[in-house]
Amino acid sequence: MVVSLKGDKDFENLLSVKDKALRINLNENIYGSFSEIGAGQEVARHFFRAGGASGTIAKTMSAYDKGFSDAIYGIEDDKRYVTKSRLSKMLKHEIKLLETRVKRDLNPGKMFFSFANTVATIDFAKKFKGHGWMGIRFQTNSNEEYSEIQMHVRFHLIDAKAQQEALGIMGVNLIYGAYYKHNKPRSLIKYLYDHIDSQAIEIDTINFSGPLFRGVDNRLMSLILVKNGMTQAVMFGPDGNNILPAAVLYKKNILAIRGSFRPLTKVNEDMYQKSFKMISNDKDFDIKNTLSIFEITLSNLLSGKNDINEQDFLDRAELLCSTGKTVLLTNFQEYYKLSDYFSKYSTKKTVLTMGVDNLIKVFDEKYYSLLTGGVMEAFGKLFKKEIEIYLYPMLKEKKLITSNNLQVSDNMKNLYNFFKDNNKIIDIIDYDKKLLNIFSQQVLFEIQNKKSGWENKLPKTISKLIKEKKLFGFKQ
Repeated sequence: MVVSLKGDKDFENLLSVKDKALRINLNENIYGSFSEIGAGQEVARHFFRAGGASGTIAKTMSAYDKGFSDAIYGIEDDKRYVTKSRLSKMLKHEIKLLETRVKRDLNPGKMFFSFANTVATIDFAKKFKGHGWMGIRFQTNSNEEYSEIQMHVRFHLIDAKAQQEALGIMGVNLIYGAYYKHNKPRSLIKYLYDHIDSQAIEIDTINFSGPLFRGVDNRLMSLILVKNGMTQAVMFGPDGNNILPAAVLYKKNILAIRGSFRPLTKVNEDMYQKSFKMISNDKDFDIKNTLSIFEITLSNLLSGKNDINEQDFLDRAELLCSTGKTVLLTNFQEYYKLSDYFSKYSTKKTVLTMGVDNLIKVFDEKYYSLLTGGVMEAFGKLFKKEIEIYLYPMLKEKKLITSNNLQVSDNMKNLYNFFKDNNKIIDIIDYDKKLLNIFSQQVLFEIQNKKSGWENKLPKTISKLIKEKKLFGFKQ
């Protein structure tokens, strides 16, 4: 009988890493293999140390040599090893071996799994801190199809041994979560950080697939990563699956448009189309090597109570994905953070398209008061060598506002003129004048209050989808 004392508070009993591994080991039906490349066999080590591993571990291996790895899993098209593609091949290959070598008729209750990671830890010069892919392919019933969890991590620790230890703990948390928390994917994500300093390792991509996760929207999982502070930015493609920002941004020309997209209006489309037309005529842009991004910052998802309306977010994601957009979800309220983020992955020319209201905020000093270098530090990051701003005009009280008559505070005027004179701020001239009276907030009000005519302010596919799926509170 559990003793309860006066004054006790409810709390969640957090299993130790050893207890998690031991619980897996003591289940006679959980059986699988470990394949780990690049950071030792830290995950498997926990299961060996816990005891009872002989009933759980069919095999552990580490194909460190590239030739051996290629012979087992094949050669990647890009000749790299720390990739999602390599992880997928490892998971599928090891499951296939289990299915071949362990007879189902002799082991009818076995629930197979394969755990894999492919990792590059910090280099000797400590210039690159390292990153890796980690995943599990598993079943919770011997007769069911396999489900998968795959994720990408970035190390922030500057010691290789500490990185290996963090990876080992997170691997145990992942395996345990897959079996005992798969019905609660939100909790599963949270528990990945059990016994790990949240600043030690970053999860910037996670995808759930298979029969156990049919109801899981990976875009929502992206939101949870950012919301919980596990990463500052996530990206997902038109198919709704998360993609690794570093992989798709690497050495790319970038065209980024920030907005609430609540909903996506004809103005948003015009901003994009006219910006794309401009970069198409820019010799510094390779259109075939250009990535267009629609960015939503977390601050744009907050309600009046500082809560995030998840359904509202999914509505926006649904619309953007339906039009083939790549979406970046960030925790960057200020534009300089977005610019600085892009510059980590690409030195190619980048364009940030924004409206007049947003540019005015860029030149508002209050957003930089906490920076050591203040405004100068922020603008040094914002207007790096290969970054420009395209400005979409605004109609205010029947007056057209462009970069030429935009008003900033007196002490910011010289700074503003400097960037404008040096072609860091460029007006979009070929805009559609008929669209300047469209405002997303007004459109949203009309949708939610059964007003007529809002359909004409949105692209046809968008208005149709809103009606079909009853997005943003639409009622017939």
